[in-house]
Amino acid sequence: MCPMKRLLAAFIFFTRLPFWRMAMVPAECFKHVVPYWPIVGWLTGGVLAGTLWLLAQVLPMQVAWVGAIVARLLLTGCLHEDGLADFCDGFGGGTTRERILAIMKDSHIGTYGVVGLILYFLLWTQMTVCFPLVTLCAVAFCADVYAKWCASHIVNLLPYARKKEESKAKVTYSRMTLTEFIVGLVGGGLPLLFMLPAGLWWACLYPPVIFLLLCGWMKQRIGGYTGDCCGAVFLLCELSFYIGVTLLIWK
Repeated sequence: MCPMKRLLAAFIFFTRLPFWRMAMVPAECFKHVVPYWPIVGWLTGGVLAGTLWLLAQVLPMQVAWVGAIVARLLLTGCLHEDGLADFCDGFGGGTTRERILAIMKDSHIGTYGVVGLILYFLLWTQMTVCFPLVTLCAVAFCADVYAKWCASHIVNLLPYARKKEESKAKVTYSRMTLTEFIVGLVGGGLPLLFMLPAGLWWACLYPPVIFLLLCGWMKQRIGGYTGDCCGAVFLLCELSFYIGVTLLIWK
């Protein structure tokens, strides 16, 4: 299967832009979108950082940052945030594997999902308190692509927890090939080398730790992962990167 078709499938799946008009993408390609997630991050992270930079020229930093967050939410259709809410509902309210999976599949949001999103956005929107504009733009871009690279390895470590026909997206992801691993590594790693200030590289340790902890928890509770888990893992890894950078700046 052509790698470019798989890359296009990733942009179609992870954003709301009409990339589907560019070419016909076989359904098989959507099984391989996760390894190309960091490449999509160049677009979503670029929109986040670019919108912040533009809005900060005419608005206070706090308002500009909220506007940048809204821009990314519109670009992705709140795909990952929906996953985080379902993840919080399922793992917060479910007591058995079957109950957790049933709750996550339910389209209605519950108390745990609401509280989880509130806490997530409260932490994320407070990042302007600690960062100068240029630093926040660089961190915003790097956090997006790097966290997506970390989260993408969920397909290598865990099996899919549902049957294919029970999937919301009606697709189960394939494990990475060596080529896909290298593509993801380049996409997720290059911004760190060229954009992130050297003194902040220690923050890169936080997302892998959070990723492994979440994978262990998911394996214990449901025996694998779901699409909602992918979105939740990405957002929590990304948030941990911001927190790591914040701790380094405050030292």
